[in-house]
Amino acid sequence: MDTVKADQSLGALLRELTREISLLFHQEVELAKVEMSEKAALVGRSLGAIALGGAIGLLGGLALLAAVITGLGALLDTFLPTGVAVWLSPLLVGAALSFYGYSRIQTALATLRHEGLAPKQTTQTLQENTQWLKAKIS
Repeated sequence: MDTVKADQSLGALLRELTREISLLFHQEVELAKVEMSEKAALVGRSLGAIALGGAIGLLGGLALLAAVITGLGALLDTFLPTGVAVWLSPLLVGAALSFYGYSRIQTALATLRHEGLAPKQTTQTLQENTQWLKAKIS
């Protein structure tokens, strides 16, 4: 034991330890709150990106759908019978728009999967604090 600890009574040491544990606990709670707020903001942004990807796919498809289908139908009509061009052009355009919207949604979901909801920094500091407390008690 060093001289500082030798000069203090057991009661004083226990009071100091209790105070430090209480302070540490409050700091951990604050850290967890901050970290969970950051995670919630990331989830909110990712959900917004998912919604935006879906809306872009839908609005872009609706805005250009009639013109593209008509143009593709006219083009296909030169090579295929009119009956085939009429159903093939909307099928091709719909498939392309669906693929784009799906890819935007998958990108946003991958971002959410990569970022877990567990407070990593808080977990790490709790482990460090456990080691510190064990060292302080012994």
